[in-house]
Amino acid sequence: MNGKNNKKSTGNTAADKRGCALGIDIGGTFTDLVLLDAQAGMLYFGKTLTTYPDPTGGILNGVETLLHQYGKSMSGVHTLVHGTTLVTNAVIERKGAKTALITTKGFEDVLEIGREMRYDIYDIFITMPQPLVPKALRKGVKERVDKTGKVLTPVDLTEARKIIQQLQRQGVQSIAVSLLHAYANTLHEEQIGALIQESFPGISYSLSSGVMPEIREYERSSATVMNAYVQPITNDYLKNLEARLHTLGFAGIIHIMNSAGRLTTIEGARKTPIQLLESGPAGGTMAGVYFGKLLGKKDLVAFDMGGTTAKASMIRNGQPEITNHFEAAREKRFKKGSGLPVRIPVIDMIEIGAGGGSIARINALGLLTAGPESASSTPGPACYGRGGENPTVTDADLILGFLNEDYFLGGTMPLRKDLAVAAMQEKIAGPLGISVEAAAWGIHRIVNENMANAARVHIIEKGLDPRLFSMLAFGGAGPVHAFHVARLMGAPQLVVPAGAGVLSALGFLVSPVATEEITSYVCRLDQIDWLKVNDFITTMVAAGRQFIAGSEAAGLKGGKETVVCDMRYAGQGHEIAVAIPGGRLSAKSVPAIEANFKAEYQLRYGREISNVPIEAVTWRVLVSGPSPAIIPQQAITGTHQKALKGKRQVWWGKSYETTPVYDRYAIEPGKKIKGPCIIEEFESTTVVGKDAVVMIDAFKNILIELR
Repeated sequence: MNGKNNKKSTGNTAADKRGCALGIDIGGTFTDLVLLDAQAGMLYFGKTLTTYPDPTGGILNGVETLLHQYGKSMSGVHTLVHGTTLVTNAVIERKGAKTALITTKGFEDVLEIGREMRYDIYDIFITMPQPLVPKALRKGVKERVDKTGKVLTPVDLTEARKIIQQLQRQGVQSIAVSLLHAYANTLHEEQIGALIQESFPGISYSLSSGVMPEIREYERSSATVMNAYVQPITNDYLKNLEARLHTLGFAGIIHIMNSAGRLTTIEGARKTPIQLLESGPAGGTMAGVYFGKLLGKKDLVAFDMGGTTAKASMIRNGQPEITNHFEAAREKRFKKGSGLPVRIPVIDMIEIGAGGGSIARINALGLLTAGPESASSTPGPACYGRGGENPTVTDADLILGFLNEDYFLGGTMPLRKDLAVAAMQEKIAGPLGISVEAAAWGIHRIVNENMANAARVHIIEKGLDPRLFSMLAFGGAGPVHAFHVARLMGAPQLVVPAGAGVLSALGFLVSPVATEEITSYVCRLDQIDWLKVNDFITTMVAAGRQFIAGSEAAGLKGGKETVVCDMRYAGQGHEIAVAIPGGRLSAKSVPAIEANFKAEYQLRYGREISNVPIEAVTWRVLVSGPSPAIIPQQAITGTHQKALKGKRQVWWGKSYETTPVYDRYAIEPGKKIKGPCIIEEFESTTVVGKDAVVMIDAFKNILIELR
């Protein structure tokens, strides 16, 4: 847990009239905490090791330590916002509930057939992702609805009852119900759901019309199965978390961060836990949106490097990039199509490399590589002194002098450089016949190059120039590597915000409560029934407003509704998201919608297609509460009176060089410092290379000019 770290804040937040708000982000190695005391105008940061197999222990340890450290009580915390890796880990490790699928008779193998595509056509030993539901537990029921929603064959509930009874005898804990055209008419799914609820209350269930009510039966079935697969364990986890927090005196509201950077209620998380797949990283991107607005930067690359992985996301025009194409549990980490598809709204993040705990090794070709295997928090990197024997990225950074073995987490967790050197010598330097420093520098450079290349490609694929995007770096290891990654990308500026090591948890506290309603209605723009469109948009807005009204955000002013439609040229197989004008829609709205579509298509593909009609496919309504406003002040106190803490030997590629080390909290705003240098704070360390100018702004953010 960190030492004397606090930051003043003021403003209209969800906690202004209700005391404190607490953000908690569980990572693979560390659990991060941010406590906002709005009345006192202060932010307090904390960091503790994630506990396995139950991360709740780490949460409670961190919360108790943080509250005790600053003289706060749990009874004064009225809002708790949480992000978790529980859902992702359950899918990757196949540790969810025993799940069955009930679908339309004749479509039982949809999960296995998929799209009939190989993600690598040249791999003769290819391994395809295995469905979460085995063939024996995939059952078809007699029913049929056409694509317009017209009932052709009523659902056979007698047959459905027999199927569920059989599944119950087989020990099934959860059932996914995904019927062929349920997006067009939910009646049959709702009838089966009511049957399960009334006659089989011990079995949880998920309906595709409630999880992903849109076309494409494979993706919809995959998402529904995944939701059912993790629903029981998510429900148990949230119940356990609530109970244990109550024992500490917590009696407030719990919100959960979802994958799209929006907050949902705890009941919403229980109903559709699949929405939490990328909840932790999403918090970091939302913090990037907040800092971008604070600094007047609309276009940023958010670079998040933690203990397990590094991710990058884009912020354009002050908003995160959202996609509905996501895959979980990939067989090949960077191979699109090798995972289980989940068409949920998610911040468009790309996993670009290793984390601090990623293990370095020599591969079968004799080449140095790092990751994807991670030492996690148990046993952790060799330098943690907790039994780890493999060299990691963190061990390399310590050997190079980037990290201070006596000031890791503010000195509360000393590192062992001797153990890092021994592991590096045995596993890397010795076998390659090079020095320990050369091995460590090689690991550092390889990780940086891989991350820069992946981030650059991610931006270029969207038709944009990476040299126009400043980088915002965070995560425990992000500021250590961000300088070299940003320089390799050609970024003009690097921003390291205050509290960068726990920024995802801070992002939870500046994110809005929101919900997205979905309806599929496939029709050419020139043939659309606009009365029908206006009716279902009105219904979706009302449902969204009802959700917001039941949350803490109901008492705050602000909020908005946004309508987006997934559209394509007729005959195409994939869509792009297009903004829809506000107000009541009619045939007069078509030119504006077409113009928006063509502009987005031109941006993505560099061309337009003439004389081909445009087709609307899926309509999405986002209803969002107000975004909490936190205005950080300058008051951060460190342990040093002077900015310059001292100097130490740092390896810059060829040899160790005497390098100044600064206390971030003691650097005066506006003061400029030339690189190379090291800037230390409690949760992270910022490495600044040569030929750069560093300045601390009025909000204590580190601004590094790279050009």
